[in-house]
Amino acid sequence: MELINHFIVPGIIGGIFLFGVLRGVNTFDAFLEGAREGLSTAVSITPALICLLTAVAMFKASGALDVLSWGLSPLARAVGLPQEVIPLALLRPISGSGAMVLFNDLLAVYGPDSFIGRVASVMEGSTETTFYTIAVYYGATHVTKTRHTLPSALSADLAGIIMSGIAVRLFLGGM
Repeated sequence: MELINHFIVPGIIGGIFLFGVLRGVNTFDAFLEGAREGLSTAVSITPALICLLTAVAMFKASGALDVLSWGLSPLARAVGLPQEVIPLALLRPISGSGAMVLFNDLLAVYGPDSFIGRVASVMEGSTETTFYTIAVYYGATHVTKTRHTLPSALSADLAGIIMSGIAVRLFLGGM
C-alpha cells in the first residue's frame, strides 16, 4: 500500500498528460498558457495579500488582539467558550497561519484531549480564513462590490465559533 502512495500524484499528472495527448491537445503549449495565467494571477493578488498580512501583523503587535480578547471574555463565557480560545476565534477569519500558530500553542499548553484543545480543534475545522479568501478570490477576479459576501461569511464563522464549544460539550463532554 505504501508503494502505491508514492505513485498517486505522478500517476495523476501522467494521466492528465496522456489524456491531453490522446485528445490532440498540444500539452506543452497548454502548460505554458496555464503557467502564464497563474503568474499573472499571482501578480494581481499580491498587493491585497501584502495589505492583509501587514494589517494582521500590526493587529497582533499592537496588543489589540489581547485587549479585544479580554473585552470579549464575558460574552465568550456566556456562550460556553473558554477564554483561552478567544484569540483563535478573532484571528481565524483574518489569518490562517496566525491562527495555526495560536492553535498549536493551545494544543501544546492544554493538550489535544482537553476541553480547550477540543474546542480549538473544532473551531479550526469549522471556520474559514474569510478575509484572506475574499482578498484572494476577489482580487484575482477584480470584483470590487462584495455585497453580501462578507456579512454572510462572517455569520458562518460566528456560527462555527459558537457551535464549536456547544458541539464539544454535547458530543465529547463538558469542562
